Order: sequence, then C-alpha cells, then structure tokens
Amino acid sequence: MTGLSNRVAIITGASSGIGRAAALLFAQEGAALVLSGRNAERLAEVVGAIRSAGGTAVALSGDVADAAHHQHLVETAIAEFGGLDIAFNNAGTTGPVGPLPALDLAAWNAVVATNLTSAYLAAKYQLPALQARGGGSLVFTSTFVGYTAGFPGLAAYAASKSGLIGLAQVLASEYGRNGIRVNALLPGATDTPMGRQISDTPEALDFVAGLNALKRIAAPEEIAEAALYLYSPSSSFVTGTAMLVDGGVSINRV
Repeated sequence: MTGLSNRVAIITGASSGIGRAAALLFAQEGAALVLSGRNAERLAEVVGAIRSAGGTAVALSGDVADAAHHQHLVETAIAEFGGLDIAFNNAGTTGPVGPLPALDLAAWNAVVATNLTSAYLAAKYQLPALQARGGGSLVFTSTFVGYTAGFPGLAAYAASKSGLIGLAQVLASEYGRNGIRVNALLPGATDTPMGRQISDTPEALDFVAGLNALKRIAAPEEIAEAALYLYSPSSSFVTGTAMLVDGGVSINRV
C-alpha cells in the first residue's frame, strides 16, 4: 500500500475499461473505494477482485445522470469510510455516431446528460465532502476529441466532453483555496468496450493506432496510471489542467 493509503475514493464507470482499471489500481495503492456503474453484475465482479486481493470496496449500481445516485455515492463514502478524498468522474458514452443533422434531440440530450450534466451533479455533492476533509482531488475524464482534433460523427461526444475541461478550470479556480485540486484527463484511443463501439474491426483498430505517434492503442491500465498521478502527492501543484494521455495523436502528422 503506497500513494493512496487512508484515502477514500469514488469512481464512476468502474465496471469496465478505464474505470475498472483505475479501481483495481487505486485499491492496490491503498484507497477505500465506492464504485459506480450501470452493470451491477460486472461491478460486483470488480469489487470481488479487489476484496480477493485484500482491498476495500463497495458498489452502488446506478445512472450517473441521476442526482440521487451521486448523493448516495457520497453518503456511502461518508457512512462506510468516514469521508471523501478522491473523485474520479469517469463514466461516459460516445452516443450515436453520424452527421449532426441526423442526430435527434433526445440522443443529443442523452449524451450531454451522461458526459457533462453527470459531472455537474457529481461535483455538486462531492465538493462539500472534499471540503469537509480539508481538501482533495477531483478528476473528470474528458477526451482529445473536440480539444485538439475533431472527428467526424462525434459532435455530441466532443461538445459534452469538451465542457468538462471548462468545468474543471472553473472549479479549480473556485476551490483551490480550499485545498481541492480539479483536473481533466484526456485519454486517446484506448482498448475499452466504449472504444470498440467506434473501432470494431481489425482494420479500424489499425487505422486508429496509425493516427497516434506511438502507433498503438493504449491499455486501460495506462490511462489509470495517469489518473493515479493526478491524485498522488507527485501532482500536488497541478490543478485546472487538461492533461493529454493520447499517445501523441494531438501532435502526430505522419
């Protein structure tokens, strides 16, 4: 147990992909975890893996677009572990892929609710709990899409995820004096179930890998390690950032 010993963390989107990798890593680093995800069965599997390895975690399945779910997550962190130190608001969705005129309002609203409104709801309940502990660290999972590059067909995804960067910057400036750091994590192409919704063939995966300077796709564990940095003492003077972990896609031209 090292960097996160005696820390209490909430992780959303923890049943698969980056969230699952972060849950396993943070538990290994000593954090007590409250995990959120829509799939109760997969979430229970993550909790079981953590406990089998000697870690501490509880699970609450639910929808991150629901305010009551975020309130319950924070209340559980306080009731089970005494407070909240870390919040990794990682849950998200790509939504339908296609040209904007073909995207109906209900689909747009659903993507914004999951990716952006959920972050507002999370922070609304998490910030007072972090303040009560004398400070802490909050991270939103954004993306390079809509920040350093525009990908056709992903208007709702790009717009909602870009909003997280502005939200992180404002909250960082508002709560820095309270010892709370707020950052946005911007992964590139990562081998997750959500990523495979867009790149679902070997040819598509090869194409995406070729866009990156490193010429490969990230493992979820690599993004989890970057998230860990934003919660560790090593990043004690880092706040308000949009931290790219994108394999160089933002700068690659060859």
